[in-house]
Amino acid sequence: MNALPRVGLGIDLHRLVPDRPCILAGIAIPSAVGPAGHSDGDAVLHAACDAVLGAAGLDDLGTLFSDRDPANAGRASSEFCLEALRRVRAAGMRVASMDVVVETERPKLLPHRLQMRQSLAHLFGIAIDRVNVKGKTGEGLDAIGQGQALRATVVVLLVERSDSPGD
Repeated sequence: MNALPRVGLGIDLHRLVPDRPCILAGIAIPSAVGPAGHSDGDAVLHAACDAVLGAAGLDDLGTLFSDRDPANAGRASSEFCLEALRRVRAAGMRVASMDVVVETERPKLLPHRLQMRQSLAHLFGIAIDRVNVKGKTGEGLDAIGQGQALRATVVVLLVERSDSPGD
C-alpha cells in the first residue's frame, strides 16, 4: 500500500447536567454533573471516533450512529469505538497515536488521567505511551468556563497496517 500517515481531528461539545453519569474516555468519573447526550454522552470517545474516522476518510460518528436512532439511546460510546476501529482496520490502517484535550471546569481530570489513557489505549489497540490526555479549564469564560459544558478535542495519527501481530 505504501500510504502516507493520515491525521484526523475530532471535536465534541456537551452540556453538563445534574444527576447524569459522567463518562469520559469510557471511565465513570465521580461528579455531580455529567455530559448530556443521546448515548452515554462520552465526549472524549465521540471526538476520538470522529478523529479516527476522519483520518481514514470515512463517514463521521453522527452518520454511522444517529442521535435520532432509538437503538443508540443510552448506548455505551465504547461500542462506537469498536465499530470505528473495525472500519479503519478494514481500510488497511491502524491508530498509531492519540492526543486528547478535555476542556472543563468540573470534574477535575487529574486524578483520572491515567485510567482514561489506559481505557483509550485499550479501546483503540495502541500502547499507553502513544496516548495522552490533558485537562484544561475555561478560565471562567464561555459555557465551559462557567461549568455548563465540556469540550473534547482529539488528534490521531493513522498509519498503514503491517502484517505484524496486533494489527
